[in-house]
Amino acid sequence: MWIELQDIHKHYGPVKANNGVSFKVTPGHIQGILGENGAGKSTLMKILVGFTHRTSGSILVDGKPVDYRNPAQASKLGIGMLYQDPLDFPLLSVLENFMLGQTDGASCKKKILKRNFQKLADSLNFSLHPDSQVKSLTIGERQQLEILRLLAIGVQVLILDEPTTGISSFQKELLFKALKKLAADGKAIILVSHKLEDIETLCDKVTVLRQGIVTGDMDHPFDTNRLLEMMFGKPPTALSRCAELPGKNVLVMDMVSGTGGRTGLKDCNVAIRQGEVVGLAGLEGSGQGVFLRLAGGLKQATRGSVQLLGREMINKDHHAFKRNGVTFMPASRLEEGLISGLSVSEHFALREQRKSFIVKWQEAASLAEERIDRFRIKGRSESPVDALSGGNQQRLLLSFLPTDPVLLLLENPTRGLDMESVIWVWQHLHKYCRSKASIVFSSSELDEILMVADRVLVFFNGQIIKDVDSAKTSLHELGRAIAGKI
Repeated sequence: MWIELQDIHKHYGPVKANNGVSFKVTPGHIQGILGENGAGKSTLMKILVGFTHRTSGSILVDGKPVDYRNPAQASKLGIGMLYQDPLDFPLLSVLENFMLGQTDGASCKKKILKRNFQKLADSLNFSLHPDSQVKSLTIGERQQLEILRLLAIGVQVLILDEPTTGISSFQKELLFKALKKLAADGKAIILVSHKLEDIETLCDKVTVLRQGIVTGDMDHPFDTNRLLEMMFGKPPTALSRCAELPGKNVLVMDMVSGTGGRTGLKDCNVAIRQGEVVGLAGLEGSGQGVFLRLAGGLKQATRGSVQLLGREMINKDHHAFKRNGVTFMPASRLEEGLISGLSVSEHFALREQRKSFIVKWQEAASLAEERIDRFRIKGRSESPVDALSGGNQQRLLLSFLPTDPVLLLLENPTRGLDMESVIWVWQHLHKYCRSKASIVFSSSELDEILMVADRVLVFFNGQIIKDVDSAKTSLHELGRAIAGKI
């Protein structure tokens, strides 16, 4: 079964998630789709599997144009997807989940389906017991079950979205052997990944996406350096950094672990020094979000020690961290940073530290107008925050930062801003480190991290796998680390 995508576009308002993407999927081969977060990989696969409808472009199956509107219609054509979170019912048995889509529930078919399940599982060396409850399975075993179910309903093109996240090395090896066997049997396999090791081990060909467009294709054997350049582009020009030398330790984590995201944080050992700017690099969910929230008291560590200026902060809440000079700015503006329906001046009124119930509205409005002017926010003090554009919401969050912090924790602080605005923001933020404040920020853009950070921490699978002076590393080296190749 041949699949061809021709000039696929997907627009969300002015945002172009996919911008003219074309490639072919060949039966009997494993096709890799490689790219960093926001490259458009997941959107493209959701279009192919019918979960999302394209804005324009064509999908051809065996040379004929097709138009389907949901995953059920796609599966009838033979296209199926293994999502990062398997689509199963944990309270049902393995066999009951396997039966979904194959039967109306008639008991006379159950023995036949059980035999079919066992034969298919044995052919791929999957050791799943049909009577086990799905809730007792590991993530890897749940993936195996979903693969068997998709094969049983006739899928000929199997898409896997980051399938090696959260599974053991043994299960990964078993999965890869199964995928190679399916390709040898004539199935077309699409592997979506950011891990170069997985692509190089498994794929016959790879297509690289960056910012919604195809930056190149390559056949196996792959040129790693060329793939990294396709993924991340050319090295950026650095901004002038803070001239102050780093001082004493502000934040120290000793063997800290915590839950959250895809991987949590595992056995983190790091020290953040006074006056330095530290960039956190890594694919989304690799641990940097959990790190920032543990450092700001928004999450509690499951083990280890967190010290702020020598004080032990384990089991202290966010307010205790805040009283000691820690400020956290989230990436999710309207979910965590702002309150929908309230105006800009109402936000400044809420932020005022007061001992009475009397709100000084005039002072709040005056402060809002002053910050609107200083941070170049396109809006008015009475504007509802949800009426502002994403970039202006980001500027508003930046305007909330205190004048004398000890530690700023910033999650994607320039998200939604153009390059001129990014430079302006960092010129503003560098004033803090000149006053001895420490800045720790995450960014999905390696260009930005290398442009402004003194030091880079690379996260992979919940761990810091690289801690390096930004002047002693490169886009290529960081890209390898992010993709799991040290």
